[in-house]
This record gives sequence, C-alpha cells and structure tokens, in this order.
Amino acid sequence: MISSKQLFIGTLFTLTSLVSLSALAESSVWKVSKGNDHIFIGGTVHILPASEFPLPVEFEQAYKQSDSIVLETKLPDASDSAFQMKMMQQMAYGKGKTIGDFLSAKTKQNLSQHIASLGADSMMFERFKPGFLVTMLALLEAQRAGLSGEGIDIFYSKKATRDNKQIAYFETVEFQMNMIADMGKGNEEKFIKSNLEQMKDFKSMFTDLLTAWRKGDEQRLNTLAIEPMKDDPKTIKSLLTDRNKNWLPHIERMFAGNGNSSDKEFVLVGVAHLAGDKSVLALLKAKGYRVEKL
Repeated sequence: MISSKQLFIGTLFTLTSLVSLSALAESSVWKVSKGNDHIFIGGTVHILPASEFPLPVEFEQAYKQSDSIVLETKLPDASDSAFQMKMMQQMAYGKGKTIGDFLSAKTKQNLSQHIASLGADSMMFERFKPGFLVTMLALLEAQRAGLSGEGIDIFYSKKATRDNKQIAYFETVEFQMNMIADMGKGNEEKFIKSNLEQMKDFKSMFTDLLTAWRKGDEQRLNTLAIEPMKDDPKTIKSLLTDRNKNWLPHIERMFAGNGNSSDKEFVLVGVAHLAGDKSVLALLKAKGYRVEKL
C-alpha cells in the first residue's frame, strides 16, 4: 500500500552517510568526483512555492560551473494539445470504467467529499487511474496551502535554454507516464483510502519536506521520503530504486575516463532519489566515487 506521503514525495520530489565539504554548508547539492574529474548532483522539488526562491546559492554555483544540465525527463509543453490528449487517454480508465468501480461505497464517498473540499467536481476526476488521480489532488492541495509554484526542473530548463546550455534526459516522457499510470493498479481501495487519510496533514508534511530539502538534511529526508515507503516494496522499487540503478551507467559515462568529453554536468533529480542507503549518491559512493556536499 502506498500512502499520499509516499506518492507526493515520489511525484513532487519524483525524492547514506555523506562527507560534508563544509560543516556549516546546507544545501541539496553534491559534488561527485573521480580522480581529477567531477560533476554536480542537485536534489529538486517538482513543485516549489515562490517563497522558496531564490534557491540556495549552491545551486547557482553548480549551474555556473557546469556546461550542461541533466534532468529526469523532458518537460512537456503545456500548450501541446496532442500530448495533453495522449496523457489524458493513458491516465484514464477505458470502457466506461471509473475509479468508483474499484472502491467501497464508504471510500468512494470520502473521495468525493475530499475533492469537493478542494473546490473541484468529483465527476472531473472519476475516470482517472489512482496514481494520476492522487497526483492531481496533490497539486490542488499545494494550491490550497499556498505552496504551489514552478519547480526547480522547470526553472533550470528555462534557464539553460536561455543560456544555450545543453540539456540531456535520463528518461522519456512515455516512461514516466507509464509509471504514474501503473501506481495503485490492483490495489485501488487501500491506495485511495490511505492517501485520503494522509492528505489531512498535507501542508505540515510538505512544509517539513521543503525545510529538509533546503538544508540538505539527508537523515530527515530519509525519514520523510524513504522510511514510509518500506512497507510497499513494489512501489519503492519502481519509483526509486530501479530508476536509481538505471541512471547510474548514464552518470558514470559523464566522467572523462568513461567517455569522450570533459564537460561538467549538473544532474538535477527529485531529492527522494538522493536519500537513503539505495540512493543515487549511495550507489556512486559504493563504486568508489567521492561524494561531498556543497
């Protein structure tokens, strides 16, 4: 069973013992080195309120010292109607099915009441599959709490485009759509019921996460982002650990000894991918890379 806390971390933050470069420094940016070569890895928040800007100075330092940035996936153009239609088709049930077909009468009623409390019409959401439904509710919760805004991924994607810096991606948009579309599949009742319960504390939970992200508090991030997911091995595997492993060869090729370029990259991924003993940073450290927090 996946809770809203788990899903919000994965989709909004889509979130080891590390050596600190400075005991006083606090940020979610790390320098990863091998020999004389290095790259930067930053933890992102996919929804970030305007009050969190400017970002910690370490983000800009890493960006300025890098020749290119690497994001999880290419961010779709909101004006691309063909893509939006394709996404809606993939995220919705077919053959006249609705989320209510998989829920008890009580959970269906609670879901409808919660959607109404957000100022929305439950009929607009009833055809969505559970993963996308909860993602949309998270966005509405962020808006109600005054915590919505342009995420770090979008911020640096736009900035790199203006600065003519190259942008690379780990995954296709189709991969991420499939991942969200599959969340909660076959477990809809427990999935929705748990999410509704957890959403009651959304503002305090998300604010706590933002604080931990801004400080680069690995222990707190692990407690908030990883520990709650350990009773759901299927989700943590598909959402985090498998993807961390898949990204590792791409990261290793960024180092001069493994490729043809000595350019410096700034990798930007959800901060949940940088917490815990199976994080991207932990995997790199286990392979002998030097990991230092900026």
